[in-house]
Amino acid sequence: MEAMVRAYVGLGSNLDDPLNQLRQALRELDGLARVRLAAVSSLYRSTPMGPADQPDYLNAVAALDTSLDADGLLVLLQGIEEFHHRVRGMHWGPRTLDLDLLLYGDQCIDTEHLRVPHQGLQERNFVLYPLAEIAPPGLVVPGQGPLAELLARCPETGLERLEEALP
Repeated sequence: MEAMVRAYVGLGSNLDDPLNQLRQALRELDGLARVRLAAVSSLYRSTPMGPADQPDYLNAVAALDTSLDADGLLVLLQGIEEFHHRVRGMHWGPRTLDLDLLLYGDQCIDTEHLRVPHQGLQERNFVLYPLAEIAPPGLVVPGQGPLAELLARCPETGLERLEEALP
């Protein structure tokens, strides 16, 4: 039996019916070979990090158990983004779907194509708060410290937890 790794993926969308974009992406993640959707956070609305002349984002975090290596998982995540017509244009610009590999087990990865923990994770409330909902108590973000400490330094400004359920 293949060893499974717990990976956390950030989901975000602010174009073309973001709620349905995220719901469909979760179904697609759960349908991937060698991947099992283990948990999904609440849905959050957040103000854009980039240009202010774009709609608010809907965000969530999913926990995946996978036997894929991090690069293999990244390729599949990017394939789902492409299926949702993700256009890689303006940095921090609007998008139909954004899937970020936030954590991959307890690994630190820094290659040309992949950085885990995801760059900027410690500053992004729209990632940290949903991650905290589904992470085990005492989770340590590799190279950055306990999730509880990261949360304490990251205000909830511009973040709203919504009542809608995702899955």
